[in-house]
Amino acid sequence: MDSAHTPAYEDVRTAPRASRALATEAVHAGRDDLARQGLHAPPIDLSTTYPCHDSRAEAARIDAFAADGAALDDAPIYGRLGNPTVARFETALARLEGTEAAVAFASGMAALSAVLLARATEGLRHVVAVRPLYGCSDHLLTSGLLGTEVTWTDPAGVADALRPDTGLVMVETPANPTLAEVDLRAVAHACGSVPLLVDNTFATPVLQRPAGQGARLVLHSATKYLGGHGDVMAGVVACDEELAGRLRRIRFATGGVLHPLAGYLLLRGLSTLPVRVRAASATAAELAARLADDPRVARVHYPSIGGAMVSFEVHGDPHAVIGGVELITPAVSLGSVDTLIQHPASISHRIVDEDDRRGAGVGDRLLRMSVGLEDVEDLWADLDRALGKRPGAPRVKGLHEAKG
Repeated sequence: MDSAHTPAYEDVRTAPRASRALATEAVHAGRDDLARQGLHAPPIDLSTTYPCHDSRAEAARIDAFAADGAALDDAPIYGRLGNPTVARFETALARLEGTEAAVAFASGMAALSAVLLARATEGLRHVVAVRPLYGCSDHLLTSGLLGTEVTWTDPAGVADALRPDTGLVMVETPANPTLAEVDLRAVAHACGSVPLLVDNTFATPVLQRPAGQGARLVLHSATKYLGGHGDVMAGVVACDEELAGRLRRIRFATGGVLHPLAGYLLLRGLSTLPVRVRAASATAAELAARLADDPRVARVHYPSIGGAMVSFEVHGDPHAVIGGVELITPAVSLGSVDTLIQHPASISHRIVDEDDRRGAGVGDRLLRMSVGLEDVEDLWADLDRALGKRPGAPRVKGLHEAKG
């Protein structure tokens, strides 16, 4: 069949937007057209190029894409412009975040880089950001590798930090790794006409939808909860169609495309996202409460919106805890079905200047734990053993809820 007549994108992009619960959307978004095609599981399109005998029409479509980065609405052209399998994931994520569009990339850092480049092409190279952010995000902004300049501030100082050349305000809430929270509506109001980008990796659309609180761009390291099984690397930005067009053009020019197999795995991961997040969150809340009452723990950080992430500061050697776990996996990353623990000052935030890191609350005794789907008693037994001998006189503490 000539690709000019192949509805590879049409049914995916124009699927009905009925008002449905998040759990229902997670299962069906991006798949609405399958039954009409006699399919149950989404197909994986691994093609890098697509034949077309009408080269004049092909040229017109390429010109149209170059002009505004509009999503392909019929036949594919080339893998760097778009892929039908990846488009399914983008459609689904946009539905879950409540935005007009989403643009997927090869990693979360590729996604953030595309946003910065898109703003820089408009002559808007200045970024206002609130610490803490993921360590590599912090480094990308601070280093100026993409020609950007950053002003770091607290949430209350956003409005005063804006300049005529400010192209973006960036926050992460709950923040990595302290789980500090930001009042998104207040920050969005302070931004005025400057787009607010929210890294929603920790919360996922299950716990918060930043676009409904004033954010214009929502960033995910899709490697984490969206994939959910530690076997796919990806990033995605949910936003309005105007910004999505700019991001698609950047993606085409820089080549930071998502592989179709990764798109397939992410779409599959979304179907269980609400169940996974809610189950892991219940376990995380219980572990946070137990850690807060443990005399070997100095402080516990757990966000008011809940979630599967817990950070805690120990009185003893945090490296001994990392070395002492057996069931819990001592590894970077997060959001998998199994529980992971790491020492941010040594790994995820090592690249951040030491004074900046500590100033953002990332101390040397802080541990970050991504709670998975194991039984809570098994996880507690492992933590209890790794934390070492209890002191003779227990010290009673309340649970600290991290707030920005």
